[in-house]
Amino acid sequence: MRSVFYLLDTAPYGSEKAFGLLNAAAVSLGKMEVTVGLYGDGAYLALGDQDSRALAIPNLADILRAYGEMKVIVHEPSVVERGLFSEGLVETVELVDEEAFLEAMEGSDCLITL
Repeated sequence: MRSVFYLLDTAPYGSEKAFGLLNAAAVSLGKMEVTVGLYGDGAYLALGDQDSRALAIPNLADILRAYGEMKVIVHEPSVVERGLFSEGLVETVELVDEEAFLEAMEGSDCLITL
């Protein structure tokens, strides 16, 4: 396997899914091409001004910043549907349209969802 696409379609906080997915993606770096796709409520992870201190858990946007070599794409229609378009996104993420998002998923050797 040369490439893997990790799909996050749930909100980044409230479950372990986002944290687990990001850790799995980070472990895969250097071994294969890694893409993290943020879709649906997963688009909230792309917000740059997250403050998770009240939840007493790590700020997941900081993980995106820490692994700049991890390709992170955000489904633009998901951002628009949630009214996040005017919000600042993490500088390391790439906003892509529906077609580019699907091409990235289909072009990977493996698709992993949590």
